[in-house]
Amino acid sequence: MDFKKERTYVMVKPDGVKKGLIGEIIRRFEQRDLKIIALEMFQPTTEQIDNHYPKDETWIRRLGQKTLGTYEKYGIDPVEKLGTADDLELGKMVRGWLINYMVSAPLVRMVVEGVHAVDMVRKICGATLPYLADMGTIRGDYSADSPAVANSEHRAVMNLVHASETTTEAEHEIEHWFGNREVIFNYDRFQ
Repeated sequence: MDFKKERTYVMVKPDGVKKGLIGEIIRRFEQRDLKIIALEMFQPTTEQIDNHYPKDETWIRRLGQKTLGTYEKYGIDPVEKLGTADDLELGKMVRGWLINYMVSAPLVRMVVEGVHAVDMVRKICGATLPYLADMGTIRGDYSADSPAVANSEHRAVMNLVHASETTTEAEHEIEHWFGNREVIFNYDRFQ
């Protein structure tokens, strides 16, 4: 394995596109000596997004449990607000909100390459929940959304960008979103 050529998948989400942050997001990666080796704006289909996110019950229940945790933290009755306290039902609801959000506008998909690209990109993006993201990160500088607000509005958390969590996930997502098309390039950056 060539550690200088680790690849990760990044997607600018609808709120990142609508806020005009595509260039800023790319700039943040490039200023850390990461290379953009594939890049495309596209309008996803519901099927593409549905296949991007896991469908297994464990993952869906985890979404529901996070929602229950948010409601408990703020003393909100999930049955009163959402009609159920079942983690699987809530997870399915949140997954649906997520799919609706992701198809609401064009997205930008890219493959980023460089030293420890997966970890470096996630660090540049900041914490998944924008209200917890450090200043100086993409999410910390450009978003303040939270699960409490999103749940109360029956929508997904808007956090500007998706970044693969592991090299295995990155490989899967690059294959899912770029397949065998010849749009991933190899070039040397000036140092």
